[in-house]
Amino acid sequence: MNKNSVYIETYGCQMNFADTELVMGILKTQGYELAKQIEDANIILLNTCSIRDNAEQKIYSRLEHLRGIKRRKSGTVIGILGCMAERLRKNLIEEKKVVDLVVGPDEYRRLPEFIDTAFSGEKGIGVKLSRTETYDDINPYREDGLSAFISVMRGCDKFCTYCVVPFTRGRERSRSLNSITDEINNLSARGFKEVTLLGQNVNSYNDGGNDFADLLAASAKIDKQMRIRFTTSHPQDLSGKLLNTIAEHDNICNYIHLPVQSGSNRILELMNRTYTIEHYLKLIDQARAIIPGVSFSTDIIAGFPTETEDDHKMTLDVMRKVRYDGAYMFKYSAREKTKAYEMADDITDEIKGRRLNEIIDLQHEVSYEINQSMIGKEEVLLVEGNSKKSDEFLAGRTDTNKMVVFPKAEGISEGDYVKVKISRATSGTLFGDVI
Repeated sequence: MNKNSVYIETYGCQMNFADTELVMGILKTQGYELAKQIEDANIILLNTCSIRDNAEQKIYSRLEHLRGIKRRKSGTVIGILGCMAERLRKNLIEEKKVVDLVVGPDEYRRLPEFIDTAFSGEKGIGVKLSRTETYDDINPYREDGLSAFISVMRGCDKFCTYCVVPFTRGRERSRSLNSITDEINNLSARGFKEVTLLGQNVNSYNDGGNDFADLLAASAKIDKQMRIRFTTSHPQDLSGKLLNTIAEHDNICNYIHLPVQSGSNRILELMNRTYTIEHYLKLIDQARAIIPGVSFSTDIIAGFPTETEDDHKMTLDVMRKVRYDGAYMFKYSAREKTKAYEMADDITDEIKGRRLNEIIDLQHEVSYEINQSMIGKEEVLLVEGNSKKSDEFLAGRTDTNKMVVFPKAEGISEGDYVKVKISRATSGTLFGDVI
């Protein structure tokens, strides 16, 4: 076993997966080896998420398991990276004695130095937030593959009252357009077929001369065979220019993740979401007029402080009006440091659970109806590999982000584009046959 052998586990959002590749890039250039198995490493790093309480609880229970590994191999260094490092450094170092290293999202350049500190018997701690760090010059380490996530900006300036991101990832700053297009060029040369541009709020990307629509257009022109996706959009900053850019380029996917969070203007104001439902619905109509066949997904929080039954019904009403293709749906989870943490969390867990289930049931119903309406239609898929349930079938994704399963056929493999006719559908998956 090499002294510098690192194993990284990643939790949470796509941004964290992109950050893990960044960390691996930094460590590889410093001579560290990347272990495939946890047993082969003497440095174990958990890249963590703080967005909800259950995400943090997962990490705490994982640390208990790692305590056993540390007992068996006393020289092992265990580190916490990411949002939990930023939010809970004192708790992690002082109470969870198993942790040797706590490094926040803006201090990854210094990770080798903090690892050395930990090996010398002291705690390696780096949790300062930066107003300038974008890791523009760092090459993330990626295995060869089909899809890649690219962070185009870091942090957020929106300060939604329920969200810890401005406190764990700092203020907004964007990478240069050229550094991003260079990275996409490199991925295209390596045979990647899809990239997803990531930001807490990609719509407010600005490198001083280019906005997000400019970046999207520049990315799409690099390789017409490469699909371009992006997430996450904030309704306040979704521009007509951006919608027209999506419509103008065939390889920019006709799919927008547009979090609504609540259907009630009163709750949106308490959340500091900076738009009204009327504005939001107008955006949806505008997008559908400009981009034929565009699909939408969203985020919804059930049981935000003071939410009434009427507020909840307004959320269901918006879901019926928009008819999302998919949604990420959660119970409200109070997070320290946020403004909402100071509000009384006055909705019982039982009511939150019931409202969440009603939201989930409605979304399943709508997704099922939308997918049923696709039976008989032809779709172009990017083949992602074998289906999860059977090696006799392949799975691929439409540009509207729907998963399609179809029987294997000779000459079709991962990374190919194929045309499939949809023959049946569930709420989550389409099934079809190659034409």
